[in-house]
Amino acid sequence: MDLSSVKLKEMLRQMLTIRYFELSVDRLYREGKIPGGCHLGYGEESTGVGVIAALDENDYVFSNHRGHGHCIAKGLDTKLMMAELQGKATGYCRGRGGSMHIMDVKKRLMGTTGIVGGGIPQANGPALKSLIEGTKEVSVVLFGDGACNQGTFHEALNLASIWKLPSIFVLVNNHYAESTPVEYNCNIKNLADRAISYGIPGVSVDGMNVLEVYKAMSEAVQRARKGEGPTLLVLDTYRYAGHYVGEPEGYRTDKEIEEYRKRDCILNFKKYLIENNILDENEYNLIDAKAKKEIEGAIEFADKSPIPDVSDIDTDVYV
Repeated sequence: MDLSSVKLKEMLRQMLTIRYFELSVDRLYREGKIPGGCHLGYGEESTGVGVIAALDENDYVFSNHRGHGHCIAKGLDTKLMMAELQGKATGYCRGRGGSMHIMDVKKRLMGTTGIVGGGIPQANGPALKSLIEGTKEVSVVLFGDGACNQGTFHEALNLASIWKLPSIFVLVNNHYAESTPVEYNCNIKNLADRAISYGIPGVSVDGMNVLEVYKAMSEAVQRARKGEGPTLLVLDTYRYAGHYVGEPEGYRTDKEIEEYRKRDCILNFKKYLIENNILDENEYNLIDAKAKKEIEGAIEFADKSPIPDVSDIDTDVYV
């Protein structure tokens, strides 16, 4: 695994930025500044960062309803993201999409979606384009454990395996499909075993370890670029927040959450970097402060941005 100190520090910065973005969104939503549905993924920062760090800029990423971190890891502007969440005209979708519908085609972040499993078959589109044109770009989709029970999951994996598409299916297993434990809705212990029926690799990874995620993803990317077809990557992780902001959460215990917090992906990555003399405590604090300041700036930008004008209400609705 060949990662420079610069790249490692950038991965840390992204993870901290995602954490502060999510915590700020949690607060702003409860204050009534963010309308619509909102699903947070803090605790899972290592999944999006580890996956996307293994990609090139021209590779495609499809996200899901818990996708703020994926957007940040793909290089989207947190100011425009925060404005979108607040329904402001300066947002990525001019304030019309909200939390679950951010996209930036130029960055090849092909959209977040509130439809469970909705992005899985879409990822095969750019993958087929890449295969036909021989451009070697890969197409990646991130989705939850609940989505792997949707028909779209099986149809997409089957098609990708038949055509040997450069698609990578990343199952972010945070153990709950909304409030339903994965052990209840899947009668197999290892979700990666589902890849067997499609004749493709199924790889299980500690999703709380960003370096393990990066390593497994790099191997899947290399395989896809060589024309060897898709991979199912299962990342074992955990979300600290409920399924949505304000959820009553009666389905898991404080003890369970606390056990996962002991494995916090950011704190353990920080420990690794310090123990391996890649950074020291002072440099960590500088990176941490930079991430925090970026999110404070994003909130200020969103607060000062105008709401969409009512005269513009039908723009982008009809062709």
